[in-house]
Amino acid sequence: MPLPSLFSSEYPARAWNVARSAIYGAALGALAALFKTAAPFAGDGRNFTDKLPEIASAALAFAVLCAAAAALRNFLVRRLLWHAER
Repeated sequence: MPLPSLFSSEYPARAWNVARSAIYGAALGALAALFKTAAPFAGDGRNFTDKLPEIASAALAFAVLCAAAAALRNFLVRRLLWHAER
């Protein structure tokens, strides 16, 4: 039985695109790492190339997190909602 919602759409529910979620997650992770490494109080004397591994690891972590969230959402919706409609 689906949960009640105040929002009703005329379009049927679709699965989330896991690859697109990973791309958006990587962009958010890179942006967050750029803000962290470029902070005025982070004057540690390192240049930008020294900070690239930190930026890349944050982008990868966010990409995996967002892809996993999209995959989990698709799995739950498929098991709970779409299965009940059959």
